[in-house]
Amino acid sequence: MTDINAYDTTPEAEFGDFVALLKPRVMSLVVFTAFVGLVVAPMDVHPFIAFCSVLFIALGGGASGALNMWYDRDIDAVMNRTQSRPIPSGRVEEGAALGLGLVLAVISVMMLGLVANWFAAGFLAFTIFFYAVVYTVWLKRWTPQNIVIGGAAGAFPPMIGWACATGGIGIESLLMFALIFFWTPPHFWALALFMKEDYHKAGVPMLTVTHGRQATRRHIFAYTLVLAPFALWLGLTSIGGPLYMAVAVVLNVAFIRGGWQILRRSEEAAIADGYAVEKRVFKLSLAYLFLHFLALMVQGWMGGW
Repeated sequence: MTDINAYDTTPEAEFGDFVALLKPRVMSLVVFTAFVGLVVAPMDVHPFIAFCSVLFIALGGGASGALNMWYDRDIDAVMNRTQSRPIPSGRVEEGAALGLGLVLAVISVMMLGLVANWFAAGFLAFTIFFYAVVYTVWLKRWTPQNIVIGGAAGAFPPMIGWACATGGIGIESLLMFALIFFWTPPHFWALALFMKEDYHKAGVPMLTVTHGRQATRRHIFAYTLVLAPFALWLGLTSIGGPLYMAVAVVLNVAFIRGGWQILRRSEEAAIADGYAVEKRVFKLSLAYLFLHFLALMVQGWMGGW
């Protein structure tokens, strides 16, 4: 008798597939910004507590990623850049992804509360809920402002790190939040300019789909102008200093210049050179955020104003 399983070509899930569910590249940004928020806070934290706090914040970020991939499995199967993810490719079952996300969410929140404090743990729980439910379930498929409002989820980690050290919120942590919050729209819209067809196929109401590329270009430039004052204001607080201010000035001039170049581009010119300027500004946006937080960390070690 022929074994029916002999014809089953479904790939088996490996450890790396479950790691991919956690969105490790996104998690790396969560870990870094949370770590910076913790180390620049005005309270000393024991190294072991700091390590565990960042670890559980990372697990919370991974839980958000797994829940996001579980819910978005239908549109991930349509978009070219997400078709190879563990669920649409068939390597991980839907139920396993959901279970992993829920388990990691509970563990990360409970352990952060025990290791650091319950205010930080509650903040982490709210962040997971905001990303997995408010952004993924509601905003992403409903409004072209999905990235604008939903960007708050990615902006919370430095505030959580700060809360782990201080047990509360300060103007410095609010400005770190603002830095990421206002950076998120031009960062993702620059990507959407040369990935519009993916969002169109999936029915995701990204700004490029609902309002067109020219409107998106105007929004990108406007947000670079809004972002700069918050980045510079952060440099005037207790965690700022001359090094951070120098880095912030250079990066914001470059980012505004990139937004201006995108604004002045015609669609014909962009198509002709394969969206070279848009891709360059997208890469700049990645360096922009990393270097701001790196400068904050180094400034903290050097001492501020």
